[in-house]
Amino acid sequence: MMSKKIWKSELLNLTIEIDHNKCTGDGKCIDVCPTDVFEIVNEKAICLTIDNCTECCSCIDICPVNAIKHSSCLC
Repeated sequence: MMSKKIWKSELLNLTIEIDHNKCTGDGKCIDVCPTDVFEIVNEKAICLTIDNCTECCSCIDICPVNAIKHSSCLC
């Protein structure tokens, strides 16, 4: 079963998607994010404050299982 969670920021015109089937909840996205966008809830990452995102793409680079997709960080 696919379990993708999507957060949208109208303010910043961006979208962050986290595939909860892939996410291991290791918290590396939290450690690297300069603006505390992420939080771990029930052992999965969520975007708590997407409007604080600086679009640095560090979360994409650090995720060991490629669970995060970011509209500003297309590869």
